[in-house]
Amino acid sequence: MTEIVLMSDPKVAAIPVAECGERLVDVRGSRSLLVDVRKQDPADAFAYVREGVLERLLKAQAMLPQGVRLLFVEGYRPPSLQREYFEEYADRLRADHPDWSADQVHSAASRYVSPPDIAPHSAGAAVDLTLADADGRELDLGTRMNADPEESDGACYTHATNISEEARANRKLLGGVLTAVGLVNYPTESWHWSFGDRYWALIAGEAAALYGPKELASQR
Repeated sequence: MTEIVLMSDPKVAAIPVAECGERLVDVRGSRSLLVDVRKQDPADAFAYVREGVLERLLKAQAMLPQGVRLLFVEGYRPPSLQREYFEEYADRLRADHPDWSADQVHSAASRYVSPPDIAPHSAGAAVDLTLADADGRELDLGTRMNADPEESDGACYTHATNISEEARANRKLLGGVLTAVGLVNYPTESWHWSFGDRYWALIAGEAAALYGPKELASQR
């Protein structure tokens, strides 16, 4: 099995950002994607991604079999909210593992929430998504969306073996269309895919990221 590179790996932070200036756009404007509101925030930031990401999602949607849809759950996440999520999970790990060093906590937390300084969501580069049928009912992908490694006994990992054959087939279908349009997966979260961020650049062998952290309010 290929070794998983975590978001906390120094190799990720070492990737430079050559910001291309693409705008954040609301995926609901396309009317082609199913959008779930479970992660909706007061500013509606969750529904935004970079233009290049949306273009690729629409291409991926067109590649799916009839009756299967991408179900978009969360895209952009303001840096302040990303930091809140990271610290909240890190605090949980500190409480559960009082013997862990600060580095151990940081690394373990990054399996589930990206460190704020390199977070793909805060660059508008990442999407959390799954599959649904034509009526919007979620297909079985093995765990609930955003299940952490502890809760799911590791089933949240993309290539986990403790999921059903149906869930494995659905993950393969989702991964097939998203990989085909240039997105990369974070292997500890089967639902997390990105394009243009530092993690994408490292995995795709690119010299630099296209998108850095961005504030949504600055472009409105």
